[in-house]
Amino acid sequence: MNELQHLLERAESLLNRIENYFPPPVSSPDWQKVLACRWCKRYQRGEFQPIYHPHQIRLADLQGIEFQKQQIDRNTRQFLQGKPANNVLLWGSRGTGKSSLIKALLNEYASQGLRLVEVEKHDLIDLPDIVESFYDRPERFIIFGDDLSFEPNDARYKALKSVLDGSVSAPPENVLIYATSNRRHLLPEYMRENLAVPTIEGEIHPSEAVEEKISLSERFGLWLSFYPFKQDEYLAIVFYWLRQLGLTAVETAAIKTAALQWALHRGSRSGRAAWQFAQDWAGKYTVTLS
Repeated sequence: MNELQHLLERAESLLNRIENYFPPPVSSPDWQKVLACRWCKRYQRGEFQPIYHPHQIRLADLQGIEFQKQQIDRNTRQFLQGKPANNVLLWGSRGTGKSSLIKALLNEYASQGLRLVEVEKHDLIDLPDIVESFYDRPERFIIFGDDLSFEPNDARYKALKSVLDGSVSAPPENVLIYATSNRRHLLPEYMRENLAVPTIEGEIHPSEAVEEKISLSERFGLWLSFYPFKQDEYLAIVFYWLRQLGLTAVETAAIKTAALQWALHRGSRSGRAAWQFAQDWAGKYTVTLS
């Protein structure tokens, strides 16, 4: 009897160890109540971590990017209505509203069934498992990959390619991928690759390395480009945020000069710099002195 008990204890211990290598199926949150999640890995097991306080930025708050806003809004409305829609790559200058635009879409359309799942770059390898849990769900899911860039031999971008277009299994029709990047092709490009392109009687034969880089970004059907703001555009964003923060008579020479100096010191006339200046100025001149 003691020997049997000893064997059972050893068998149970062995099963416990084996279970660590075979994670359980992904459990989904209550998507009726949860609007956004972050995919997290713990002890090699992935799970949806609910975000109970999503960013509250609105589409109306995003200034100076009207064309990009109109395009992604149209694509998202098509998606919500069950019509054909594209995966979207938002690429370009930092601080110009790429990530904020995706967050604003959630606030605009959560009541219509839109849900947002943020996946960090290092977890993109789990994309096939993530989208598998969305089959047959009534909600519409946007997988949000922020600030993506990859090295040429990175296995994670191959998982992204597979989910976008290229796997044997079809992706769920209720899933799109919206990704932001500072790089149009998401991978580094080198001068030597262009120098190495051979020509035969004027015909160009691109190298396989270049084709590999382009093949990932081409899987996004809609490309939206973001460029640095001109001075007048930057100042318009500054004035907008100052008014939102409760200041009046904001278009003064002193504020313009201070806002331009702020941008000069930061090396960027971006929407992010405009918001940060507005925060600083409104805080300084509305603080109560005791």
